[in-house]
Amino acid sequence: MFHKILIANRGEIACRVAATAKRMGIKTVAVYSDADAHAKHVQVCDEAVHIGGSAPKDSYLRWERILQAAQDTGAQAVHPGYGFLSENEDFAKACAAAGLVFIGPPASAILAMGLKAESKQLMEKAGVPLVPGYHAADQDPALLQREADRIGYPALIKASAGGGGKGMRVVNSSAEFADALASCQREAINSFGDDAVLIEKYVQRPRHIEIQVFGDTHGNCVYLFERDCSVQRRHQKVLEEAPAPGMTDALRQQMGEAAVAAAKAVNYVGAGTVEFIVEQTGYDQPESMKFFFMEMNTRLQVEHPVTEAITGLDLVEWQLRVANGEPLPLQQSDLRIHGHAIEARICAENPDNNFLPATGTLAVYRKPVCSSFAISDVPSCVRIDDGVREGDSISPYYDSMVAKLIVHGDTRAQALARLDEALSQTRIVGLTTNVQFLRHIIRTDSFATAKLDTALIQREEKALFTQEPLGLALTAAAVVAHTLHHEQTLQGQDPFSRRDGWRAYGVATRNFGFVFHGTPHVALLTYGHDGSLQLSVAGAAGDRSDLLVYREDGDALHISFAGEQARVQVFHDTQGHEDVAHVFAPQGATRITVIDALAHAGEAQEVGGRLTAPMPGKVVSFAVAAGDKVKAGQPLAVMEAMKMEHTIAAPADGEVLALLYAPGDQVAEGEELLKLKL
Repeated sequence: MFHKILIANRGEIACRVAATAKRMGIKTVAVYSDADAHAKHVQVCDEAVHIGGSAPKDSYLRWERILQAAQDTGAQAVHPGYGFLSENEDFAKACAAAGLVFIGPPASAILAMGLKAESKQLMEKAGVPLVPGYHAADQDPALLQREADRIGYPALIKASAGGGGKGMRVVNSSAEFADALASCQREAINSFGDDAVLIEKYVQRPRHIEIQVFGDTHGNCVYLFERDCSVQRRHQKVLEEAPAPGMTDALRQQMGEAAVAAAKAVNYVGAGTVEFIVEQTGYDQPESMKFFFMEMNTRLQVEHPVTEAITGLDLVEWQLRVANGEPLPLQQSDLRIHGHAIEARICAENPDNNFLPATGTLAVYRKPVCSSFAISDVPSCVRIDDGVREGDSISPYYDSMVAKLIVHGDTRAQALARLDEALSQTRIVGLTTNVQFLRHIIRTDSFATAKLDTALIQREEKALFTQEPLGLALTAAAVVAHTLHHEQTLQGQDPFSRRDGWRAYGVATRNFGFVFHGTPHVALLTYGHDGSLQLSVAGAAGDRSDLLVYREDGDALHISFAGEQARVQVFHDTQGHEDVAHVFAPQGATRITVIDALAHAGEAQEVGGRLTAPMPGKVVSFAVAAGDKVKAGQPLAVMEAMKMEHTIAAPADGEVLALLYAPGDQVAEGEELLKLKL
């Protein structure tokens, strides 16, 4: 076995690989960029080598620096993780040329499956079912339009060298095709350096089901069952589970054998995933499901932990053993499914604002109670895979994922309950995340009853977006209770410093100012002579009510107010001149701005007419020029950040006065892009 490997990646996958290597007695070498100098993956590895600037092209994509780091540190093999260089056949060849083992498939397999069009042709020869489409090399736009018209709408444009939802567009009519093609090609060239696309029929009510395969150098190949990854936003996965709900034994075997046939067609070695799109007539008719080959990912997948949970296997250990020339530890007849597992991707993004990526510092990062387990023991537990710690930053240079939360149970219902409980225990302050959105998804009828397809989020949007789990009254009461508890803790026993409202005569009152969902509110707290507290919140239902506060372990408080009770935790986060209180309770989390009237006295109000960058990134293009008249909702500019394009639209009717940047310029969050006369 190898005595030292280099991990050519960052974040949670680098930490994940390092954990298995450590358990196996293998030393690890981390590589890091300027932005990752103090990252978690640097700390958990035995050695670390700086390889360049913060942007991936200056560090994690510079394989000559990575190979030099491996040689300088005496590493025998390179684990690419996923993303970056993991599916780059030139990097795999360069590893071999440098005398290093590439912990992945042969370069020939990466090449064969890397181009979507060629892989479709290869799968057709191998007898694997395909979606009707155009996969040829001729990329003339007029020809592509004719092929889309022939296939019929809705049609799907996909970057041939793409993945992860990048360079992908659904087109609903022939009139939309040209603009969608141009946008898709632009994103593809920026992400993959190749603007070739393929056209496919867009399958109605589709499910995304993938098969985990594993091959070795001795001719063995097995499938480790399936994962359902149908819940997606922007064609990127949000929740993954194994096994796929509603899967019959017969269909599982058919898909597994097709996946193995696909792997053998390219002499595959190591971990890989064959992705299928599954057409279903009805949600409760599994016998009617038909599957079609989409693509093969020639690497370990982000969602591999759910497969580990239901099989009791460590897939990274299998990768290391196969790369070392060993045969697969088990054959197909040895493999079994144990229970059900679900993975939720916790991302720094704002679901209520079109999933806009967020950057910032993890001022608070508290994880749910996890059960540490040896993967080989088939767990019934909660697991967190992450590459960050409290105090770390989420930068604009890399993916927005903060952590992966994985749960396992004997049944799907048990796994769902564990996932909701684990999400309710997750505390993140400092940037916007999708934690509450994930809780909304798993509570929908569609997800709870396994009515799954890739349009689930759109179908359930009324239950998913702009949901307020706590309400004004309970939120304000939680912040007031936290303030009182904090003051009492600081004041100690000094009677002259106490702020408990004691008066020799009369009644003491205090005002608290808040802004909740953009609307200002005032809460009035009255101290009773008997030590009681009464609180009234303007704008909340009900009259003045007693506020009861009980301290629990740690920083949790149990409060009772206006007929509601909750166990709450409150964390304050200063954002500019604002004090934002984040309130967490079992039923959900929210935020409310605490107003200090003196702190804001004399501040000027910001005027309209400015359009600013919603995140750090690069200006891709402007759709308008100075002097143009625009309508509300009209696209004005396109920015690229966190590997995705984002369209910026006019907030109201108006006239463009000036463009302040040019395409290709880097801009910081909040920078003014153009001036509008509204």
